[in-house]
Amino acid sequence: MRRRRLLQGAATVGTAGLAGCLSMFGSDNGERPDPVDLSGGKFDDQGGMEIGPHGGANGQIFYENETPSERDGGPFWFHTLVFGFFPFYFDRRNRGWETTAMYVTDFSAVEYEVQKRDGTPTMPSPTAPDTFGDASELTYVMDSSVRGGMGPGLHPFSDEQDADAFVSEYGGEPVAFDDLTPAVVEQIQGSQSMSR
Repeated sequence: MRRRRLLQGAATVGTAGLAGCLSMFGSDNGERPDPVDLSGGKFDDQGGMEIGPHGGANGQIFYENETPSERDGGPFWFHTLVFGFFPFYFDRRNRGWETTAMYVTDFSAVEYEVQKRDGTPTMPSPTAPDTFGDASELTYVMDSSVRGGMGPGLHPFSDEQDADAFVSEYGGEPVAFDDLTPAVVEQIQGSQSMSR
């Protein structure tokens, strides 16, 4: 499926320009940090896989008082939502870590094409900062015939009509961020053996 969209309006272009002037890990004035670029051989903080080559939505999480030990600040980053982003988020939430920002790939914000990998439809894996949206505000499509990183995917969209169009073509069910509980994510992980 080929997506042809205006990627950004004038306001978004202005925001992207401003984001480029800020530090790599967010603004310097104490406001919510901006998403970072996940290209260039970065590896998942949950499973160690390289971000990008495996397809599917990526994610990144900034915490109030916690940063990756091997990096000087910035978010924890993930190449899969089902096996990386959400398990890490749930575990750290149980430990009392407080998030300052959470971002995932927003497929409404990019021109994408579902590709065949090993005979299975697979979403691409955008990594640029402007391809991410607020994880808590997106609609996720689960249980579709399209894979993400490492198998079953969650495909996020900021535009509910885009999510509905995706479901019409590839099946699945649209769900909100708050509906993605640990039990639901475990159910999605369990569908790996039954993947289409």
